[in-house]
Amino acid sequence: MPEPAVPPTPPVPLSALLAREDLALRRIAGPADADTVIHWAHTSEMADPFPYLLGGELLLTAGVHVPEAAGSGTYFDDYVSRIVAAGGAVLGFGLAPVHDTVPRALVAACDAHGLPLLEVPPQTTFSGVARAVWQLMAQARHAELRRVTEAQQSLAAAASRPDPVPAVLRQLAQRVGGWAVLYGPEGAVVASAGRGPEQTVSGALAELAVVVRPSGPGTPTAASDTIAGTHLSAYALGTGQGFVLGVAAPRRDSGDHTIASVAAVLLSLLTGEHQSGSGAARSSALVRLLLGAEPEAVAPLLGAERWLVVHGSPDTQPCDPMAASALGAALGSPLVDLTQDVVRVLAPADREPAPQPGWTLGVSAPATARDWPAADAQAARALSRARATRAPLFRHGTQRPALTDLLAPDEAEAHARDLLAPLTDPLTETLRTWLSLHGSWDRTAVALSVHRNTVRQRIARCAALLETDLDDPDVRMELWFALRRIEP
Repeated sequence: MPEPAVPPTPPVPLSALLAREDLALRRIAGPADADTVIHWAHTSEMADPFPYLLGGELLLTAGVHVPEAAGSGTYFDDYVSRIVAAGGAVLGFGLAPVHDTVPRALVAACDAHGLPLLEVPPQTTFSGVARAVWQLMAQARHAELRRVTEAQQSLAAAASRPDPVPAVLRQLAQRVGGWAVLYGPEGAVVASAGRGPEQTVSGALAELAVVVRPSGPGTPTAASDTIAGTHLSAYALGTGQGFVLGVAAPRRDSGDHTIASVAAVLLSLLTGEHQSGSGAARSSALVRLLLGAEPEAVAPLLGAERWLVVHGSPDTQPCDPMAASALGAALGSPLVDLTQDVVRVLAPADREPAPQPGWTLGVSAPATARDWPAADAQAARALSRARATRAPLFRHGTQRPALTDLLAPDEAEAHARDLLAPLTDPLTETLRTWLSLHGSWDRTAVALSVHRNTVRQRIARCAALLETDLDDPDVRMELWFALRRIEP
């Protein structure tokens, strides 16, 4: 039987559907397997539904397709065998208006092929059955999300304990009801939690960890297997040092992969600090800054000469510390700051940021420690531009020199400040954004998080204070050059 292409929602146990008194469904054939689950409901009166099934369905039929002489031949056996071959999970047969009872030959065929057969009474509509399946799926999805959220919170709390690695492993083992183990770069067990499995299972998990341990391009970051009824999973930690998280559990519930992935992200951060000592270096840099040292004096402790500032906005609000840390790990830096709805990451410039699923990113130009504040402002503007243009990532600046670079910097800056002197900071930023977006009221409003009428009023105010016509392309060009010379 093929693996069903299941939807991204928890399946519905057949027992839960049978327990719905309003449906009055009755199992009349097939195995009474408590593990039988349904991934969706589908109605078909085709004599051969095979081409239209994805697998895992509750297939509903009223028997319209059944010929009169079907009971004396192989019709029902062929019909059921095709459903089983397509991966169908359960067959529901509706009584009335075509058939008063379920054909005996269909019952026998379902028993022979091991396909659960349900009798759907006349008062129960197929749409009612389908609706019940979706309701049970929604309930299961809600329970899964609650379970994952609670697990994330407990794992994050464990990571803040004095013994973070053992604490995270204990929480993970408890949440999945199995054994969690951290393998070192050489394959030795660094720490573990939970009830250890049999030697055969633990040996298989250690071999699975070898599969994901970095060994060159193309190495998978995660792998799974099943040994002696135990589900095994291995996750390569993102430090690049060879640490691997292994999980062995007697069952694989919906949401377990998400929970283990969260633990892997936390352990990546923790093992990265343990391996390189970067945590102590960051603490030292912070203390020196608090005691009055200049950024350029402490930057060598962080290990890079040139940096990028990245501002990230999650596509779904709000953002939590776990998601912020995951973004930092994806960008290759533990230097993460979460402020309201924006995450700021200070990342080494030798690693080019890539778009991240679920995030909108603004990236500054490479900068030394002395220019970190300017790079922070560049990243903020780049994020506004990315939001306005609905781009997943926008980088500040270009590689080509501008015409203004041909002018003497001091003279150009003095002219720019004199030209823009009548404008306040909010008006200057509004004009800068409006010009960068080619005079679009709507996109400027999105970038600045204000109403489009506010943008219109501010631009009109700019035109009045500057005593100029902002519809004139020459004026716009001069103002844009001026704004570029006084970027914060």
